[in-house]
Amino acid sequence: MSVTTMKRKFMDFARDESGMGTVEVVLIMVVLVGLVVIFKGQVKGIVEKVFGTITKRQDTIIAD
Repeated sequence: MSVTTMKRKFMDFARDESGMGTVEVVLIMVVLVGLVVIFKGQVKGIVEKVFGTITKRQDTIIAD
């Protein structure tokens, strides 16, 4: 394989964007995990409050 052929193959590989979708998904997942870690306390409080309200009012929901 000649140097020009190798150079052309490398340039084709560098221009290929077929793997960009995977990279984007991984970056989005990293950001989401980071947000969950940062706001874990607030999210937990909101979820507990919502489920607490649902539990308290389940009798009225079932009775209707």
